[in-house]
Amino acid sequence: MRRLILVLAVLSCCLSLSAQGYPSRRLHLKSPAVPAYVVFAGDTIRLNTLERRERMDRELLTFTNMHSTSILMLKRSLRYFTLVTPLLREQGIPEDLKYLMVIESNLDPKAVSVAGAAGLWQFTKETAKTYKLLVNSEVDERFDITKETLAACTYLKRSYAKFHDWMTVAASYNAGQQRLVDRIAEQGETCGLDLWLPEETMRYMYRLLTAKLFFENPQSFGFDVPMEERYPYVPPKKTVLVNDPIEDLAAFAKEHGTTYARLKNENLWLRDTKLLNKENRSYIILIPADK
Repeated sequence: MRRLILVLAVLSCCLSLSAQGYPSRRLHLKSPAVPAYVVFAGDTIRLNTLERRERMDRELLTFTNMHSTSILMLKRSLRYFTLVTPLLREQGIPEDLKYLMVIESNLDPKAVSVAGAAGLWQFTKETAKTYKLLVNSEVDERFDITKETLAACTYLKRSYAKFHDWMTVAASYNAGQQRLVDRIAEQGETCGLDLWLPEETMRYMYRLLTAKLFFENPQSFGFDVPMEERYPYVPPKKTVLVNDPIEDLAAFAKEHGTTYARLKNENLWLRDTKLLNKENRSYIILIPADK
């Protein structure tokens, strides 16, 4: 009885707060209808079969109902799309491929999967080495947003040179290029959406299409996060080119007018309290803005 009374009291409080005009990030619980088609990376993806429509409906429902995750992704989008979109343009990658970050990491730059993939683009250690990202006890360039994005662009360009279709490229980002080569040879189809692939990869492609719809029109999913409430991209106060060892990053931070915590947050690729730089590399360390 006490538990029931407590639950009712909490519900009453929530309703009271809502009635007083406290802001709500939810508009409704109904997911958008499956569209007739989605234009992705310049290609028109038609959702004109029962299977395609049902798969798309499942992902639309998922984005609608993972409330806190969807709100956080919207809040993070301004910061990370501002950083990544110009790099994609420079590398000749369609902007829609930025949504790979959404389904890979929920736009969390600190994300680490159970398989050990890390960063916004979720490179494993093995793949990171293939794309010349350094990973050791002091440095993990999978957390350097610029370097990991450029590495992802290299992967995407190589994949597109093989498949000439961006949805197939997306499927290869999840399942691996060789698996797609093998399935295309076996099944005689050239588009990833027409192949029989592992269920995870099939869902991956439809999640990618859904992510585009979600960020272009979050209100249709029941979310309203005004631009002023999204996390801004704040450029660093300055950059410091480092060639020599740094014995103490906390002292280095103080020398440059910041704290160790803020320095690490601005440079997630720094994984230790020091940077001995035994590889004799040059690094650019970002010094965070004062405000």
